[in-house]
Amino acid sequence: MQVLYKSTRSDQAPIKASQAVLKGLSDDGGLFVPDHIPAFDHTMGEFAAMDYRETAYQVMKLLLSDYTEEELRYCIEHAYDSKFDIPTMTALHETSHAYYMELFHGPTLAFKDMALSILPYLLTTAARKNGMDKEIVILTATSGDTGKAALAGFADVPGTRIMVFYPREGVSTIQERQMVTQKGANTKVVGIWGNFDDAQTSVKQIFTDEGLRAEMDKKGFCFSSANSINIGRLVPQIVYYVYAYAELLRQGKIKEGDPVNFAVPTGNFGNILAAYYAKRMGLPVGRLVCASNSNKVLFDFFKTGCYDRRRDFVLTTSPSMDILISSNLERLLYHISGDDYRTAARLMRQLSEEGAYEITPQMREALELFRGGYAEDRDTAERIHQVFEMDGYVLDPHTAVASYVYDLYVEKTGDTTPAVIDFTASPYKFERAVMSALGKPSDLPDLDLADQLCQVSGIPVPAAISGLRTARTMHRTVCDREDMEKEVRDFLGL
Repeated sequence: MQVLYKSTRSDQAPIKASQAVLKGLSDDGGLFVPDHIPAFDHTMGEFAAMDYRETAYQVMKLLLSDYTEEELRYCIEHAYDSKFDIPTMTALHETSHAYYMELFHGPTLAFKDMALSILPYLLTTAARKNGMDKEIVILTATSGDTGKAALAGFADVPGTRIMVFYPREGVSTIQERQMVTQKGANTKVVGIWGNFDDAQTSVKQIFTDEGLRAEMDKKGFCFSSANSINIGRLVPQIVYYVYAYAELLRQGKIKEGDPVNFAVPTGNFGNILAAYYAKRMGLPVGRLVCASNSNKVLFDFFKTGCYDRRRDFVLTTSPSMDILISSNLERLLYHISGDDYRTAARLMRQLSEEGAYEITPQMREALELFRGGYAEDRDTAERIHQVFEMDGYVLDPHTAVASYVYDLYVEKTGDTTPAVIDFTASPYKFERAVMSALGKPSDLPDLDLADQLCQVSGIPVPAAISGLRTARTMHRTVCDREDMEKEVRDFLGL
């Protein structure tokens, strides 16, 4: 049965998957969710016999059900190719305490590549399927990694433009350099004076501005998104959870049907939500451990049932998780309320107007799959140092947060279920924090630090970092949050 997509905030008529990918965000401000969650039509043993591309097809066909086999295989083959530095796209690394799922082997060295390499193909295919004759404008807020991955995916893609907003003082130097040196006649990068939540909130407001959308329609433009609010970003992320489980099965580390825990460094809640969907589709997941940094709004939510963003925003060494408004949690709220759009809409309205909401006891019971924890910067640094000393393995700060939190979970519960920790970004993207954690000099220029990290870790400097040495700055615009719509209008010539 075909999967259709509904808004989390209204009873608008459901639309096809390709239409949801095209729109990105519902007109009422809600996020698109499947009208039912299909079960896998292959066993875990059968998945273990597949490579990454075949796994991607067999998983994604279930949720992107109006794409033909030819269309979906075309998207997959062109996305998962030599732009990844290993033929398997992702790797599972065993240490003395857990398995790490390396998701940083793509062109921009972050897990976002796993989805943003395929999204441009899904989007342009959707445009053709639906007779779209307008230029698609990708409008995205980033806390660091989504921006570069989206820019790299959409640069010079015909029929598209992409505009990325990022917090000017809320990303690592390498993350910023990756974005502002991005080539492409259809690209625009703007720093804002504010944090990621400011950027994300304003982008959503721009998306739902009816007057602006009408102007764009007359000029032949339409908005879409590369953030994980777009279901086309979320569905490909389900794949690597299935692939990781299948890899454990291939290696004989587990038996078919054995549960596996996943620990996920979490900011906007998209990555861990993909694991939740994988569980709902039939993946034998034991626990999903949601790891936060000092911006521990999600930890508090899982502990108390109350989501409260009314707190100080903390800049940390894991900046991609410096978020107080986790957009994808809205999808989870919708599901645990029994797919009740009225509840989701009410809670989101309370969050917008009052800054907080509290879920019912029944909804809290539906969160049994999840556990939460958080790490301060000192905990993160200590974890990077510990894992390097124990295993000679260098973590980035975000992965270190998840590793630290997972150890706390095991210590508290005694749960010995095999665990996979999401390794979400190359340590080279955060080499200053990593070198400091390893007790090495960290006051050198960033690209010199990369050379020093190479000497310490024995890991070659990735080409994506080396290439920044000679890359020319292409984007210099910085604006206040209040001027973001003006920058959009200028970019589109409105």
